[in-house]
Amino acid sequence: MASISGHAIRRIILEQSHRAHVGHIGSALSVADIIAALFDRVLRIPHPDHPKRDRFVLSKGHSALAFYAALHLQGRLGQQELETFRADGSPLGTHPEVVLPGVDFATGSLGQGLSMATGAALAIRLQKGTHRVYALMSDAECNEGSVWEAAQFAGHHRLNELTVVVDFNGMQAMGRTCDIMTMENLSERWCAFGWEAIDVDGHDQEAVANALLAPKSQNAKPRVVMARTILGKGVSFMENRLKWHYWPMDDAEFKQAMLDIEPKGVTSA
Repeated sequence: MASISGHAIRRIILEQSHRAHVGHIGSALSVADIIAALFDRVLRIPHPDHPKRDRFVLSKGHSALAFYAALHLQGRLGQQELETFRADGSPLGTHPEVVLPGVDFATGSLGQGLSMATGAALAIRLQKGTHRVYALMSDAECNEGSVWEAAQFAGHHRLNELTVVVDFNGMQAMGRTCDIMTMENLSERWCAFGWEAIDVDGHDQEAVANALLAPKSQNAKPRVVMARTILGKGVSFMENRLKWHYWPMDDAEFKQAMLDIEPKGVTSA
């Protein structure tokens, strides 16, 4: 059994977003299983200051609460520090900031994370390192021209040190991605830019981990894992509801959300 589960991350997302009375809940729930797979099975981070550790770039920075939850479950953030989320002076902002150990790039300006991750992968190549770079993006970020400039560069240089996960939940701040700018054949687009694409169920933690860890040959291409997800996954009144891109919960909604995420037959402690 995974030591970090999507369920455990969801509980923390709901508890902390309710305590701080902030939104961006749906997007954090969307990536909970992806973050769990990365931090439970994939990332090699013996210490946040280790020069040869894997790099993780949360390009969709507004999902930071899922990231903080994983750090807490790994023992890298204590409960007291976790509960400073969004407080004045806290290292836990709405988006990841470099004041938090292990965060190499402040993110949240959408469409920029892939460029940073590509630069980090090129640095590893030039330093003949063996560590890797993982970037987590949203499908809506693929609307940005900067994404494709970075994708083309990484494909041209066959930066196989780089792996991207696209949280493909089909929603963005102002509507469905298919209505704002079509996302059809997104895997094929990445392939056309010189990438290897793998499609998975983004809520199957084992499948996501296996796709991320699948062997690569020496001359392999950079890899993109297209993870199909649901905005607000696990909470009945949030799933695929645009409102929950921004909206905070009231007390009744929080109570219902905590009931919704509990596996059947399990009573919350």
